[in-house]
Amino acid sequence: MPRPTPTNHEKVLNHDDFIVSKTDTKGKILYGNKIFIKISGYSESELLGKPHSILRHPDMPKCIFKLLWERIQNKQEIFAFVKNLCKDGSHYWVSANVTVTLNQNGTVRDYHSVRRKPSSEAMEIIPPLYKRLLDAEKSSGMQGSYELLQKILKEKGVDYDSFVLNIQ
Repeated sequence: MPRPTPTNHEKVLNHDDFIVSKTDTKGKILYGNKIFIKISGYSESELLGKPHSILRHPDMPKCIFKLLWERIQNKQEIFAFVKNLCKDGSHYWVSANVTVTLNQNGTVRDYHSVRRKPSSEAMEIIPPLYKRLLDAEKSSGMQGSYELLQKILKEKGVDYDSFVLNIQ
């Protein structure tokens, strides 16, 4: 499936919208609620079994997904702001909470994500921050972007979780 060309059109969630999806341990979509399917612009059959990364917007720094995958593979939840790409090239921002579902023997069964509309404060802070991280990524790779994120957090005197939760 060819990747859509991003446009400047933004779709905005309502305050009471909750996007829910579930993926397997490789990131393939197992379930998406009606809001998820509708806002993405894909049909359910186009989404199920596909990697969740089909929604990855090129404005997203890779270091955010590196952090996300490190956390969930270590059976930890994470909150993150994500800009997703729709089938028609439009985009939407979410505040995502990704958690792990474990089997009876304690191994990871799947990942569950609940996403909602980001706060206006977050939307003042996150897009310019992600632009800085992307610029660092272009010149210094994902590690450079990740190091810049850690430096920014240190300067603010907060860890990643506190930073994200305080602006949502």
